[in-house]
Amino acid sequence: MPRGDKSSYTTKQKRRARHIEQGYEKRGVSRKEAARRAWATVNEETGGGKKSGSGRGKKETRGPSKKGGKKGGRAAARRPKAARSAAARKAAATRKRRAASGTRKRKSASSGRKRSK
Repeated sequence: MPRGDKSSYTTKQKRRARHIEQGYEKRGVSRKEAARRAWATVNEETGGGKKSGSGRGKKETRGPSKKGGKKGGRAAARRPKAARSAAARKAAATRKRRAASGTRKRKSASSGRKRSK
């Protein structure tokens, strides 16, 4: 089996990785990096591919997902209030500008992709 082959993963693991990847892409992470992080998280949580016999039955842990959320929240909290306010004002101005011009947000690259089984 070549490196990167996802055939030994269950559909639940693939679905979970896809959702994690979409979350990263929404936050501006590149598609390739988002996929890498997503699969690293799934591997950490589930212990890798589960389809072949001996790997099944191991307990899953949500620790890595929790850790990522805590890290992100801590980083935002460390920023000064003025910086957070400025970012919020900038985002509001962008939304207002796009609404006025009728420009819609670009579809994410993963939404049009074929799903592998």
